[in-house]
Amino acid sequence: MVRVGVMGATGYTGLELLRILAYHPGVEVCWVGSESFPGIKLEDYCLAWQGRSNLTLQKQEVDSLEGIEAIFLALPSGVAMDYVPPLLQKGIRVIDLGADFRFKNVEVFQKYYQLEHRVPHLLQEAVYGIPEICRERLKEAQLVANPGCYPTSVIIPLYPFLKEGVISPSIIVDSKSGVTGAGRKPTEDNQFCEVDENFKAYKVGEHRHQPEMKEQLELATGREVNLIFTPHLLPLKRGILTTVYLTLEKDIEEEELLSIWKDYWGRKPWVRIFPLHRFPELRWVVGSNFVDLGLKKVGENQLIVISALDNLIKGAAGQAVQNLNLMFGKEEKEGLPEDVLYP
Repeated sequence: MVRVGVMGATGYTGLELLRILAYHPGVEVCWVGSESFPGIKLEDYCLAWQGRSNLTLQKQEVDSLEGIEAIFLALPSGVAMDYVPPLLQKGIRVIDLGADFRFKNVEVFQKYYQLEHRVPHLLQEAVYGIPEICRERLKEAQLVANPGCYPTSVIIPLYPFLKEGVISPSIIVDSKSGVTGAGRKPTEDNQFCEVDENFKAYKVGEHRHQPEMKEQLELATGREVNLIFTPHLLPLKRGILTTVYLTLEKDIEEEELLSIWKDYWGRKPWVRIFPLHRFPELRWVVGSNFVDLGLKKVGENQLIVISALDNLIKGAAGQAVQNLNLMFGKEEKEGLPEDVLYP
């Protein structure tokens, strides 16, 4: 059994981590932390845990983490970087679900997050944790940067095509997300009356996940990428549907494009490739750790790629547990949800 802890256990991602880990046969959750609710029993804070947990939320102090082998950090941007050095010194392996270690270029991080990075030397050590791409590196990783939810929905479908040189690196991404992607802290924009029966673009041309996608696709494929990204807010709790508009660099048929995906992802348990003329939908992924992919060629050289995932699972907590499995030599699917919440 791997003894784990969760910092930021009362946010949407933290609670989703606890839900998944409760059914993981190879993990024991020994410690849960909350800066806002220390001293409160988990079952009193969240009534869904009534009769299911004896854990008490702890003040988030590294000295209290005795016997913990790995910890998930589900913390606001700029907070995790202060915890990581002492955690690593204690020999605790870290999976950070925030953005503090997702960038190799510290200047880009500081520009988009308006934060000074206080431990930039650790950026090169961190493994950007898309398991489908970095499986071998995860086995030895001490610090994993769990990817953003939007970037996961973009990098997985595009990585094979960029590696094989079949698409132009000029990319247009249109994504739609449920409201949980904004986190639990209330703002005017995510209030019920602002979201219900509404649909809007936000942070147009300036969303923080755009440079993350660009950097990771460039690092992974060795090609310069020009990527335009527009996110939209759906009046839903969960899910991301991403549509990517691409130009083909060679004459290639849809069947061959599907074959490229299958060569890269066909043996990956959490990537599902749809047959031609079928496309991903949120209802087929919400509640699960799957990312679904579909494509259609338009005209002679235009390609549309569609992906779908649950932003709290494959886009956050599920992918983090998938990373943990590989870090500790476990089966990649162990403890992760396959069932979708349909209907």
